[in-house]
Amino acid sequence: MLATILVMQATSFFAGNIVAKDITGKVTSATDNEPLIGATVQVEGSQGGTITDFDGNYTIKANDGQTLVFSYIGYVTKKVKVKGNVINISLEEDGKSLEEVVVIGYGTMKKKLVTGATTQLKGDDIQKLNTTNPLAAMQGQTPGVNIVSTSGQPGASMSVTIRGLGTVGNSQPLYLIDGIGGDITTLNPADIERIDVLKDAASAAIYGAQAANGVVLVTTKSGKEGTSKITYDGYVGWQTVGRKFKMLNANEYMTIMDEARLNSGMSPVDWTSLNSIHDANGNIYDTDWIDQAIEDGALTTSHSLAFTGGSKTSTYVVSGGYTGQDGVIGGSDVSNYRRFNFRANSEHKMYNGLVTIGERVSFVWKTQRGMGTGNIWNNNLRSAFSSSPIHPVYDQNGDYASTVNSDWNVNDGNPYGNMMVNRFNQSKSGNLDANVYMQIEPIKNLKIKTVYGISYGTSDYRSFTPEYQFTPQSANTLTKVNQSNGNGLSMVWTNTAQYDFTLKGGHDFSALVGSEWSRYNGSSSGGYNDSLIPGFGDWEHAFLDNTNGTDNKRVNGAPYDETRGMSLFARLGWSWKDRYMFNATIRADESSKFAPGHRWGYFPSVSAGWTISEENFMKSTKSWLDFLKLRASWGQVGNANINCYQYLAPVTTTNTNYNFGTDGSQSGWATGSYPSRLANEGVKWETSEQINVGIDARFIQSRLSFTADWYIKKTKDWLVQAPVLATAGTQGPVINGGDVKNTGVEIGLSWNDNIGKDFSYSVGGNFAYNHNKVGSIPTEDGIIHGASNQIYSNAEEFYRAENGHAIGYFWGYKTAGIFQNQQEINDWIAAGNGVLQSNVQPGDTKYVDINRDGQINAADKVDLGNGLPKYTFGFNVSLSWKGFDLSANATGAAGFQIAQSYRDPNSSQGNYSRQILDRWTGEGTSNRIPRVTYGDVGNWQFSDLYLQDGDYIRLQNLTLGYDFKRLISWKGISKLRLYVQAQNLLTLTKYDGMDPEIGSYNGTNGNSSDSWVSGVDMGYYPHPRTFLVGMNIAF
Repeated sequence: MLATILVMQATSFFAGNIVAKDITGKVTSATDNEPLIGATVQVEGSQGGTITDFDGNYTIKANDGQTLVFSYIGYVTKKVKVKGNVINISLEEDGKSLEEVVVIGYGTMKKKLVTGATTQLKGDDIQKLNTTNPLAAMQGQTPGVNIVSTSGQPGASMSVTIRGLGTVGNSQPLYLIDGIGGDITTLNPADIERIDVLKDAASAAIYGAQAANGVVLVTTKSGKEGTSKITYDGYVGWQTVGRKFKMLNANEYMTIMDEARLNSGMSPVDWTSLNSIHDANGNIYDTDWIDQAIEDGALTTSHSLAFTGGSKTSTYVVSGGYTGQDGVIGGSDVSNYRRFNFRANSEHKMYNGLVTIGERVSFVWKTQRGMGTGNIWNNNLRSAFSSSPIHPVYDQNGDYASTVNSDWNVNDGNPYGNMMVNRFNQSKSGNLDANVYMQIEPIKNLKIKTVYGISYGTSDYRSFTPEYQFTPQSANTLTKVNQSNGNGLSMVWTNTAQYDFTLKGGHDFSALVGSEWSRYNGSSSGGYNDSLIPGFGDWEHAFLDNTNGTDNKRVNGAPYDETRGMSLFARLGWSWKDRYMFNATIRADESSKFAPGHRWGYFPSVSAGWTISEENFMKSTKSWLDFLKLRASWGQVGNANINCYQYLAPVTTTNTNYNFGTDGSQSGWATGSYPSRLANEGVKWETSEQINVGIDARFIQSRLSFTADWYIKKTKDWLVQAPVLATAGTQGPVINGGDVKNTGVEIGLSWNDNIGKDFSYSVGGNFAYNHNKVGSIPTEDGIIHGASNQIYSNAEEFYRAENGHAIGYFWGYKTAGIFQNQQEINDWIAAGNGVLQSNVQPGDTKYVDINRDGQINAADKVDLGNGLPKYTFGFNVSLSWKGFDLSANATGAAGFQIAQSYRDPNSSQGNYSRQILDRWTGEGTSNRIPRVTYGDVGNWQFSDLYLQDGDYIRLQNLTLGYDFKRLISWKGISKLRLYVQAQNLLTLTKYDGMDPEIGSYNGTNGNSSDSWVSGVDMGYYPHPRTFLVGMNIAF
């Protein structure tokens, strides 16, 4: 027996060594046919192997009939039987495989086992879109995630709403970068490995009180085992305004002014007698203020350099980047954005994998200059829309012209000059984010991990305003400087233990328990001085100390309210043969923001999945159906977005001059104290509850992918400030009350395929529907009122949140056209309808008398629509052929309105948009735009005349590239791609403003910002149209 064994072993040994031969080949990506550097090639069952070189080539010894295993991180492993001497392999990305790993709370999971509603974006896809803000690259890519910019200004923030607006407070999702809270907007897109979005409550419940608005998980790139690699990615581009809005020119303006005066019983203007509107040659000025502000050819650029590599025990990646963008309004002198990024990630395995340690460190430094936009009070663009065109930009001395002595309109001003003298501002900020971690695996599949993370931020702002005067009111008689700075430190310590195990019969379990501790504190200070040295005009050296004295210098400082939190959480997952799945989570959160007895909140969730395609009765569908899974989930998440100590009544000290005696002759200053806010010890968490039902399917060898979700999300116990009578003498307390329900559907569809070995393509699209409806509001009238004096001076509120309506709906009058003649007016009144105008005439607006009481007043105002899109959608297509690549992305929204107000109707001499050319000038000439008058006679009260449909579809990105590596055989270079790209190339819309993509309104209501209303255009900074030339190099 022993002899037989020895003979067999010897035979095998000699056969293996005699027959073994060199197998060569190349490993490439099926997506773009690019070589995969460092891919692993092994003989199945052996311990050894090799990796591919810079060109994706490999050589390995194997016998005919043996199996080679090809693997690469992020791609599907492939096995091939040895036959012949050359084996070329194309690997599919994991994104097209059901084995793809997605990030979930405090862990990862195979996509085919996910029971919640999640979406993943690959970092390479984000980087290719070349956006300064990663959120901009997500637009149109994730169904149910509505992303709009709050401005086209460089460095502007973006508004992100997941599955509808659920609160009148902060509606932004939770952002976690490598598990630690951070600012996604300052991330270098080249550093991103992937972004996972947790949309339903069951997926997000593991984050408890932070997750009411959804969760965005960002994973940055890690080093990879294999040969060290250097990559460079960069571009330079030129920007312009995509659509230039046209106002009336000088001749049109003067015609309208004369007509308005005649309609108001006044004489037309003798324009020839007005000296201030004529130049030295006697010609009337014709200034296009908007065109004057636009800076065509504004630059944008980005450069990133990364070093990556590693061994079986240690991996690393180190990267740095620079991003710069100048504004298309006023150029870099008015608005610009500069950002420097540095990142270092590494991981090290010790003691044969028993212990793993690592760190992720990033530092961001950014500077920014900007201009006021968005509302009527601090908006340089709005004055460009409303100022008359018959005043000059510069006077005869070359200085910015003033209208103080104008014989036409002394209040007209100089929009361009005002923008330029107020451009001296700059903010600087630095952020250090770091986390270190250690993981121990004492027994197989038991992983105990601790992570400690910090985020330290510092900011500095300085502005300088020189002396100027453009109108009697628009003047600055003293040079002024503002300075402020702040810093904040947040710390998070997370500990988890996860155990994965399998029981007899194919039952797979995954159990996770964990705890998390957090703390935040910081401070701020600021100063103001309007007594700088007379004539001081040096912006670079304008600081508080450049002054003749200290009488007008005011300095203040205070700590931020410190917050602390403690959390406990657990998750249990079960699956049986990848056919049936069940997950349950629970999280308990404690916050120092609430009073003792109300500090803990509990947030559970359950979800289940059924892979129908694994059932025996589905065997007949295997030829065309690869995968079919049903999902269902329920969960609760929370929100604690309020200031600290709302359960206490803070005391404020003040000096007040009191009058005593019957005639008030006796008076005196008295110092006293009073509560500045009423307390509410019972205030608690805001809660969002969600039900989700979904389906995932793959067809035709996974070429066709389909996913769909239906959800109901109800947010209750809003954190709102209670209304109190003015006689209370203080602010109302923060209370819990109010709820809103969002109902929606999301659909995603994609097709990926190859034609031959050289041509590959993909086509995808997504669609989402959302309906938003307030259920109740705990006020006497069931309304949260919007701010007044916002859309034009002395205007009443024009938006509100109310029972039975969408959050932030537009509230105003409905119109029924224009009175065409006196008989129509008589008939209207005789029918019992009211009129708003005190002296109604033909050509005036016909307001609908909703309650038919013969009057037009607030009781006749109704819901006119809202700025929340009911429908959002996106499309993408990509092609690759022999080194060429072509891709296009489009995004859009529909089912919403935009309230446009470029002109104050109380300003008789303000300019008009070219809309006014379609005004009523006589019977039958117009049934929408009323006659022009000198001063508002009531025709321009807020109504549906201000609203337009905002539906649009935008070609967001179009890219054409070619990899010259195919033509140039430079040793060590694995990629040399050049490309051209156009962004915001085309927008199809009926909206006549500069841009239909308008985010949340930044108007003010008391001491707060009503960010819960969208779609308000009062002179919106437009998104630039950009043309780029770029390069990607890999060594």
